[in-house]
Amino acid sequence: MAARKRASTDSSAQTKPNETTTRPKPQEPPLTDPPIAPPKSGVILKLTLFFAVPYFYLILYHYKIEHELRKSILINAALSVAGFFVTVKMIPVASRYVLRRNLFGYDINKKGTPQGTVKVPESLGIVVGIVFLVLGILFQYFNFTADSNWLVEYNAALASICFMVLLGFVDDVLDIPWRVKLLLPSFAALPLLMAYAGHTTIIIPKPLIPYVGLEVLDLGWMYKLYMGLLAVFCTNSINIHAGLNGLEVGQTVVIASAILIHNIMQIGASADSEYKMAHAFSLYLVQPLLATSLALFSYNWYPSSAFVGDTYTYFAGMTMAVAGILGHFSETLLIFFVPQVLNFLLSLPQLAGIVPCPRHRLPRFDPGTGLLTGTNDGTLVNFFLRRFGRMTEKSLCIYLLVFQAIACCFCFVLRFFLAGWYK
Repeated sequence: MAARKRASTDSSAQTKPNETTTRPKPQEPPLTDPPIAPPKSGVILKLTLFFAVPYFYLILYHYKIEHELRKSILINAALSVAGFFVTVKMIPVASRYVLRRNLFGYDINKKGTPQGTVKVPESLGIVVGIVFLVLGILFQYFNFTADSNWLVEYNAALASICFMVLLGFVDDVLDIPWRVKLLLPSFAALPLLMAYAGHTTIIIPKPLIPYVGLEVLDLGWMYKLYMGLLAVFCTNSINIHAGLNGLEVGQTVVIASAILIHNIMQIGASADSEYKMAHAFSLYLVQPLLATSLALFSYNWYPSSAFVGDTYTYFAGMTMAVAGILGHFSETLLIFFVPQVLNFLLSLPQLAGIVPCPRHRLPRFDPGTGLLTGTNDGTLVNFFLRRFGRMTEKSLCIYLLVFQAIACCFCFVLRFFLAGWYK
C-alpha cells in the first residue's frame, strides 16, 4: 500500500448493461516523453557497493564453500544482476500501459504542491514479480536435475510466489476489502504447504529441556499451520508498514540483505550438507528478490515516480516467508521483522475494529513547510513522528530504514551471544 489516492471513475460514463457505446481508443502517451523520471542510479550504486563488497568477500574468501555450491551461488547472482537491468528497462515500458488503463494515483504526502498533482503509475510491482519468476525458472537449468529432491519444493515455492503476485495484482485492480486481504496469503501458500516434505520438528531450547523432557518435538500438522501463518504475517506486515516513498521496497532491501548474509554465514560455518542446501535454497530465492527490488527502488525512492502497489508488497512478503520456511530459520526471520511486528501491534486495535480505522492511516502533510506531522493512528510511521517530531518524508523514511537495519544487526548479535546456550 503506497501513499497515494487512486483515480476515481466518472460515474456519468457508466452505461446500462443492454446499451452499447463506442469508446474512443485511449491515446498512448508519446514515446518521446517518458511518463516517469529516470532511475536514481546514484542511490542504487551506493547501496549496491555497500552490500556487495562484504557479501562477495564472505563467499569468495572468508568461508571455504564447496566449488559446486559456490558456482551455483555465483550463477544465481549473475542471473540476478541481469534481472536488475531488465527490470530497470521494463518499468518505464510497463508504466505507459498502466497509465493507459488509468492505473495511477496521486501522492497524498505531497498534496497541495505541484508534485501532488502528478499522475504516478501504480502496480509496477508486477514487473518485479514477472522478472523474478523468469529468473527462478531459468535457474533450474543450471542447478537442478530431473531427479533432484529439492526440485519439487523449489517449483512449489515459485508457484506460491506466482499465486501471490496474481492475487496482489487483482487486489490493485479490484481494491479488495481488508478482511479479504488478510486471507489471500493463506491461499497462495497452499502449493508450498502441499508439496512440503521436510521435517516437522522443532528443537527445544536448552534451558527448557528439563521442563519439557524432550530435546526435539514433532509438531506434525501444527508445523504446517505455523508455516501458513508465517506466510500470512510476512505478506501482510510488509503491506501495512507503508505510506512513504521508498518504504515498502526499502524495508524489503534491508531484510533481504540480512537474509543473504545469514545464509552465507550458515553455509560457511556448517559441515552438514542438507543444512547447507536448505540455506542455499533460500539464497537462490532472495538474491533475485534483492536485485529486482533494487531496480524498483531506483524509481520508488523519494520523490517516487512509480508506486509499487499491493502486487509488490504481497510478492516480497511471500518470497521472504518462503525463503525462511524452506531455509529453516523462521525464528531468525521474525527477528528481522521486528519493526513489522511492532507496526502490527500498534495497528491491531484499528485492524480489529476496536478503534475507528480510516482508509489512509497517514501523517498530515503541511504544504507550506513540506513537513509531516504524526496523527493518532496506530502505525510505526506516526509513532516515529510523535516521538521524534515533525520531519520531511525523505528523512522519516531514512529513520525507519535505519531502524530496520538496526533490528537486523540486533538479530546477528543475539544469535552470536546465544549460540551454544539457547540451542
